[in-house]
Amino acid sequence: MTKIYKLFFVVFVLSAFTTTSTGDEFCGLRNTSFQAGESVTMRVFYSTLGMYVSAGEATFNTTLEKFNGKPAYHCVGEGKSYSFFDNFFKVRDRYESYIDTATLLPMKFVRNVDEGGYKIYNNVTFNHNANTAVTTNGVFKTTNCIQDVVSAIYYARNINFDKYNPGDKIPFDMFLDDEIYHLYLRYLGKETVKTRYGKFRAIKFKPLLIKGTIFEGGEKMLAWISDDPNHLLLRVESPITVGSIKIDMFGYKNLRYPLTSLISLR
Repeated sequence: MTKIYKLFFVVFVLSAFTTTSTGDEFCGLRNTSFQAGESVTMRVFYSTLGMYVSAGEATFNTTLEKFNGKPAYHCVGEGKSYSFFDNFFKVRDRYESYIDTATLLPMKFVRNVDEGGYKIYNNVTFNHNANTAVTTNGVFKTTNCIQDVVSAIYYARNINFDKYNPGDKIPFDMFLDDEIYHLYLRYLGKETVKTRYGKFRAIKFKPLLIKGTIFEGGEKMLAWISDDPNHLLLRVESPITVGSIKIDMFGYKNLRYPLTSLISLR
């Protein structure tokens, strides 16, 4: 995966990795956290000398549509660099997932990215009965309850975190770039977090990162979601090979529930 892709979409499910659990115990989750019409904006900050500057933003929008005659959440994630960073590395990324409203499993995933002139397009159709994914590059076997990059974000928001103790792992599988990644989050408990948007009661995680182009690997990333029924992503922070990043929630519309975890605005 490319550097900027990870920068914009390293939300709390995107870079965790283990080789043990299949995540089957989490099949059949029902949507209790989001609704059609929801829109969320995340802002990316980058630091090399202790001062964070705005580098870009990602938006996530959800609508209710039909896919192959079935009701589906059409969830779109778009990432772009700001004009100043366009001079160094221009990013215009779009990720789409059609998610079955009954099972929260992805039916179709589209990745269409342009990063510094490097373009990638991959169109994936999932067959969960046959455990296969038909992509732009061929047919690949998948595991039960497989997720894609976008669907995994919405899927994980519906986990019942009250059943876990600090230190527990929460596993599931994700399909990306024609490969299967066996993921988990390490649940760390609840705490108050201050972001550039405001002060929140939050649920905290620590993903185990894959060692790659910008991340060092290990459990160095932290993520927080709202401690209310929305389970809205509030902040992600991590060191990288040069400097560090923070990703904060900066705006939302049409949440399913009031954002009762918000204690005060900044």
